[in-house]
Amino acid sequence: MLPQIPHSRKMPPLTAKMREHLDGRSMPHHTEPKRKQQRPRRNHMNTEIFSTRHEMGLAAARAAADFLRRSLLEQETVRAIFAAAPSQNEMLAALREAEGIDWRRVVAFHMDEYIGLDATAPQRFSTFLRERLFDHLPFREVHLIEPERTEPVKHYETLLKALPIDLVCLGIGENGHVAFNDPPVADFNDPVWVKVVELDDACRRQQVNDDCFSTFDEVPKRAITLTIPALLSGRRLICTVPGSTKRHAVRRTLNEAISTACPATVLRSHPACTLFLDSESAG
Repeated sequence: MLPQIPHSRKMPPLTAKMREHLDGRSMPHHTEPKRKQQRPRRNHMNTEIFSTRHEMGLAAARAAADFLRRSLLEQETVRAIFAAAPSQNEMLAALREAEGIDWRRVVAFHMDEYIGLDATAPQRFSTFLRERLFDHLPFREVHLIEPERTEPVKHYETLLKALPIDLVCLGIGENGHVAFNDPPVADFNDPVWVKVVELDDACRRQQVNDDCFSTFDEVPKRAITLTIPALLSGRRLICTVPGSTKRHAVRRTLNEAISTACPATVLRSHPACTLFLDSESAG
């Protein structure tokens, strides 16, 4: 059973007090790139703030576990997509301990994978999720992105589209990306669900900041990623974003116009997305 967590502050929509913490007007002037897509400004995203990263992870795991249990009462299998990043550590650790979930009826996917790393490299996202989630529970199926296989993009898209996606557990990057949809390659109307992308420098620097790589040059330049339409197809989105390095991205996500200049802003257009923050990312 997950431990009890302190009461969180919920904002559906954002309150005036929260605006004081997350006031986009206090940020430096941001010049959006010429190539961008915009949608009307909306805010369907509930936001919950916790004092510590640990409490945030417990709350996000509780929300994911509750959704899984309810869904398994209504359908034979549940299909879930997971992000692989240090920001997800506390949530994944707590989710592993959640009771009352028949994992034998859960089909798992993940969001992205580097191109060019050895299959046994510790930085592989498949390795990350195996160590923290997949190898701990009796999933019905676990589908990994395998860049080495023949036509990996087409193969993974076929698997994803076989049935609807129920749950997506994701984060937000320092540059506002979701999965590896960095601002230069993000497309809210992408015709595909999986694609190969070039990683921008801000994204690659984050991998060093997260201690995944020792130097910038070690970070691969290309990756396979699920696209934004694939992520938004999930019925329920749990977005977990801790840490001071994500504070700027959080402010942009909550305050800027919905645009590919900050891809995470599109999460506000989803009817069932909750953003979980700690005190450092909330600012």
